[in-house]
Amino acid sequence: MRNSPGTGPARAAIELRIQTKFSAAPGPPFPALGSLSLCPPGPCPWPAPGPAHGPLRGCPVPVPVRGRPAVVSPPPGSGWKAQEALQQRYKLGPLLGRGGFGSVFAATRLLDGAPVAIKCVPRDRVRLWGELPDGTRAPLEIVLLDRVSSGCAAVIQLLEWLELPDSFVLVLERPERCQDLSHLLAERRFLPEEEARGLFRQLLEAVQHCTSCGVLHRDIKPENILLDLATEQLKLIDFGCGAFLQDTAYTQFAGTLSYSPPEWIHQQCYHGQAATIWSLGLLLYQLVIGKHPFMRGQQMIWGRILFPRRLSQECQDIIKRCLSMQPLDRPSLEDLFRDPWMQGVHLP
Repeated sequence: MRNSPGTGPARAAIELRIQTKFSAAPGPPFPALGSLSLCPPGPCPWPAPGPAHGPLRGCPVPVPVRGRPAVVSPPPGSGWKAQEALQQRYKLGPLLGRGGFGSVFAATRLLDGAPVAIKCVPRDRVRLWGELPDGTRAPLEIVLLDRVSSGCAAVIQLLEWLELPDSFVLVLERPERCQDLSHLLAERRFLPEEEARGLFRQLLEAVQHCTSCGVLHRDIKPENILLDLATEQLKLIDFGCGAFLQDTAYTQFAGTLSYSPPEWIHQQCYHGQAATIWSLGLLLYQLVIGKHPFMRGQQMIWGRILFPRRLSQECQDIIKRCLSMQPLDRPSLEDLFRDPWMQGVHLP
């Protein structure tokens, strides 16, 4: 088997659509990675040998995500050998959670002791497919991650992926001490402007990187943003709702409905960049206020945005612009980088 790329310590991240929480002890809680509805779990990628598990069907072959990926057909009867080889490659840890697109496990890469996350996606859960640069057909999430997972520290890195007969396995970088922003806000209620500004600047850089790679995330929200508690490095995760960026309108929704822009609610269509700015405005409001500006229980109530007196006028202005009801009135990413409130940001 070929060694996986990125042999340095993994810097951050893991993704999964769940609404549960796994706490590691000692230290801060492991991030709960959120999004849509739950579903039955996918298969465990590497069950421990023994009478409790049947043999692993087929032979999973590691496919480096960078360079020239290739899926090798396994020889008959090689399942146990492949399982043993993978157990020599990674030490599988606890189940972190299950979601609409599979299961995620903590793991350790034995080559260098780097913590990783193992995401197992059942093949029958894959709805969208794409093509890697060498022509290999793969789930769209893998194709999008292949485009964005290098060149920006604020985006999750896909280390490698494997194909099993009935599922796909994604190996992602994972920090040992991190927390998603939803849990951070639950503990602290809201963040000071200075701290929120630094995180927002990192998120803008992540979105700009994705845009330059032709990728639209479509599910920006606190649950899908990790913060390394040691370095204050932010990571945008979970590209399971992502799509290729296009100039024309999207007519199918993917993501979290409470973060959808008003044009989707009223017209059942939206443009990618304008919808992204809307979700960025919602996220910034949550960082500095601690709650969604338009949620009243389970209902979305459009109306005037309320701000506390402690918030600067510059911060209020940038949020109001992002949350303009008319898409054409929202700023571009470049406008946000140039906004007066964004100047003088200290990055980790």
